[in-house]
Amino acid sequence: MGEKVEAGSFDLSDRQRYRDKLQRCLAGLERLLKEKQFDRPKNLMGLEIELNLAGSDGMPRMMNAEVLERIASRDFQTELAMFNLEVNIEPHRLGGQVFDQLAEELRTSLAYAHRKAGEVDAGIVMIGILPTLERDDLISANISDVDRYTLLNDQIVSARGEDFSLEIDGVERLTTTARSITPEAACTSVQLHLQVTPERFPDVWNAAQAVSAAQIAVGANSPFLFGKELWRESRPPLFQQSTDTRPPELQAQGVRPRTWFGERWVSSAVDLFEENLTYFPALLPIMDDEDPMEVLDAGGTPRLAEMVLHNGTVYRWNRPVYDVADGTAHLRVENRVLPAGPTVTDVVANAAFYYGLVRALAEEARPVWTRLPFEAAAANFETACRYGIDARLEWPRRGRLGGTQQVEAVTLVLDELLPLAHAGLEAWGIEPADRELYLGVIEERCRRRVNGASWQAATFHSGLERGMSRQEALAATTRRYAELQWQGDPVHTWPAGLPASGGR
Repeated sequence: MGEKVEAGSFDLSDRQRYRDKLQRCLAGLERLLKEKQFDRPKNLMGLEIELNLAGSDGMPRMMNAEVLERIASRDFQTELAMFNLEVNIEPHRLGGQVFDQLAEELRTSLAYAHRKAGEVDAGIVMIGILPTLERDDLISANISDVDRYTLLNDQIVSARGEDFSLEIDGVERLTTTARSITPEAACTSVQLHLQVTPERFPDVWNAAQAVSAAQIAVGANSPFLFGKELWRESRPPLFQQSTDTRPPELQAQGVRPRTWFGERWVSSAVDLFEENLTYFPALLPIMDDEDPMEVLDAGGTPRLAEMVLHNGTVYRWNRPVYDVADGTAHLRVENRVLPAGPTVTDVVANAAFYYGLVRALAEEARPVWTRLPFEAAAANFETACRYGIDARLEWPRRGRLGGTQQVEAVTLVLDELLPLAHAGLEAWGIEPADRELYLGVIEERCRRRVNGASWQAATFHSGLERGMSRQEALAATTRRYAELQWQGDPVHTWPAGLPASGGR
C-alpha cells in the first residue's frame, strides 16, 4: 500500500460517506471504460522486489531507516517492518533485450544498496521468508515508523478484535498467535506489473490466475518460519492469516478473507473492483475532494483515489490496478505470487516465464480458463505452495479428450508451459538469446527438481546432520544463501549443503 496516509481516527459517518464515494468511483471507472478513455497499448512491464536486512551473522537487522538514509535513492522505499526494504524498477517496454537490461539494472541497484547497508553491519537478502526470523522480531514495536503502516495495523487489529491465529501444517506444524499484523512483514515478494488495455485485461488476469500455481512450483523460496519447516512456499498462508480481519465465527460463515485467490474467472476489470466494494469493508476511509463525475464532465481523468486506496487493502495474488500517468488512465495486472530471490538471474527468469506465459495463454483460441474449473486453479495454487517443485497439478488434457488430469508440475512446465512461454516472449519481440537464457533457467530447475525452497531445506538438514542445533543450522543456511546470492549463479547450480568451513 504505497499511498501517503496520515494517521487519524474515523467516526461512523466517515465509513458511510466513504462507501458512497467508492460507488461513485466505480461508476467513474465504468464510464471511463464505456467511453474508451484509456491509454493505448504500450507493452509496459514493471517490477518491485521486497527485501530483507540481515547482518553477517544471518540475523535480521531492524534498521531500514538508517539504511535508506545511506542509500538515498527514490528507487528504494520502506516496507512494513524495520528489517524490510523495497526496490522499484522503472517501467520497461517488453521487447528486444529487456530482460538483460532489467537484470543489469537490478544488479547495479542491489549491489549499491548492499554496500550502503554494510556501513551499518547489515546486508540485503532476497528471500521469501528470512529463515532466522523469530516471533520476537515480528511485533508491533518493529513496524516501520511510517503513519500508513501504523494506521493499517490499528485498523486491521481493531476489525479482528482479538489475536491473530497462525497455523501452518507442513513438514512440521506451526501453531502460534500474534497481536499485530507484523508477521505479514516476513513475506517478501516480487511484484510483476503488466499494463494492459481494458479489452485485454480479463484474458490476462484469467491467464495469470491459471498459471500462478506453476509460478509457485518452480519459484518457491519460503520453507521456514519461526524455526519450523513448513510449506515450500509459506508466504501465502502466513500473509492470509496475519491480515485476516475475520474472527473464527466469520470464517465459519464463509466470509471472504482480505487475502484471497478469488472465486471466479472474470469478463471485465470492473468485476474485481466491484467485488472489492461488495465484500470488503473499508479499512482506511480517507476521503479525497475529487468528484469523479465532475472531472469526467469537464473532460479530465479522475484519480479515483478512494477506489485505489481500498483496492490496496484487498490482497489478491493477482491484483487489478487503476492508475493515471501523464493525464491518461491505464489498467495493470499486478502479479504478487512470487517470493523474492534467490538471485537476480532467478528473479528475471521468473519474470520472463510469467510474461511469456500470460501472453501466450491470453491469446489461445480455447483459453485454459474455459477448460479448467476455477476451483481447480485455486486448489492448484495451494498444492504448489505446499509442495513446491514436487507438486502435482490439475490441468486440461490436450486434444479432443477434454476434461482435466493430474500431472507433475515439472512435467507440465517442461512439456507444455515452457513452449508456450517461448512463443509468448517471441510475440513480445524478445530476442532469442534472452528467451533461451532465462527460460533455460526455468527448464533446468525442473530437470534437476531444484528451486530456492528445496535448496534451503537440503542445506538446513545438512547442518542438522553435522550436529548443529536448529537455530545454528538456520543461521548457517542463511549465511550460505546470502553468499551464493551475491555470487549470482542461479539457484539450480548451487551446491546443496554447507561447505566444510560452514560449521559452528
